[in-house]
Amino acid sequence: MSQNILPLDGIRVIDFTQVMLGPCATQMLGDFGADVIKIERPNTGDLSRNFFGESDEVAMNNAVFASLNRNKRSVEINTKSDEGRQQVLDLVRTADVVVDNFRAGVMERLGFDYEALSSINPRIICASGTGYGPVGPYALKGGQDVLAQAMSGVMEKTQDPSIPKSIYPTTLCDYSAGMHLVQGILAALLMRAKTGSGQKVGVSLYDSMIAIQMQEAAQWSKHREVLNWAAMPLTGVFDTADGAIVMVGAFKANPLQDICTALKLPDMSLDYPTLDIQRANKPLLQKTFQDKIVTNISTYWLDRLEAQDLLCAPVRSLGEALDDPQTEINGMLCPIKHPLLGDITVIGSPVHLSKAPMKIRHLPPKLGEHTTEVLQELAIWLSNEAAE
Repeated sequence: MSQNILPLDGIRVIDFTQVMLGPCATQMLGDFGADVIKIERPNTGDLSRNFFGESDEVAMNNAVFASLNRNKRSVEINTKSDEGRQQVLDLVRTADVVVDNFRAGVMERLGFDYEALSSINPRIICASGTGYGPVGPYALKGGQDVLAQAMSGVMEKTQDPSIPKSIYPTTLCDYSAGMHLVQGILAALLMRAKTGSGQKVGVSLYDSMIAIQMQEAAQWSKHREVLNWAAMPLTGVFDTADGAIVMVGAFKANPLQDICTALKLPDMSLDYPTLDIQRANKPLLQKTFQDKIVTNISTYWLDRLEAQDLLCAPVRSLGEALDDPQTEINGMLCPIKHPLLGDITVIGSPVHLSKAPMKIRHLPPKLGEHTTEVLQELAIWLSNEAAE
């Protein structure tokens, strides 16, 4: 019986989010069982629907949109019209959580800020993901993943000063902030169970990237020293005869000695015994490793490094990772039959609950697919309220 119960059964989420920060958060709430009602602009919807700049129905239900919007119902509402605004307010009366990732001040201009919504539903939780926070010098500045990388210090660090600074190619900031938003919403729901009232929840791309550097920040605050894990002298990415591997020379009594054993090199730890000396001679050490590793294939060196209990792994493409049996064993692949896209595999939830496994209750919705259904439900709710 417990297999039919999900953690957020009975929780309704009004979802104003778009692109990634917000949608990845509300998708996880939907995976946990919440009834997520996605409010979309008529004819255009979520910006991710127009990711490829095309307006036909297949393009507006593209793979990027599908990856972020399962277990949601889509409703088209013109929030700038009187009728649309009233529909939103009525939906909020039935809801537990409202989520947005607009620029600071947008929800206030729409009339959907916490003060307005809590006046009609004191139990409502209003969760917002912004670029930099609701106040301060950057509050009104446009927020985006790449900008957060740049402004937080994440982009400034590279493995070596000779390597040009670059954009991290995966949306690290959006996903981190989205998961922080989920944490905040769940905490607010737990607190509401104790107090009976809702509250505001706020996260930002900027804060999430500052937080992800908590170790580096403490080291800088205390010692004015840049802590750069990628710049460690015994760690690096090395080309092999058929690809590349990564090696982490750490967490052992004498990792350099073990590396030399694995690579069939003389024991360099006799000449470079301490981390400070190894740092000062990093170029020489790394070149020595690289010159040796490139002479054989990846599996050969991985086997030898593993034999010395050294941390190592092959450098793979996403496609190779998705084809790995471990990915399927972990339940991270969710094949679906989409009415427009056909067969497509989306990524499952990284949170695995033994008594509430994630399941797809709603396919990624077409624009406005559930408008009639949701508004009919709302009409019944309003009628029942009026009769009481």
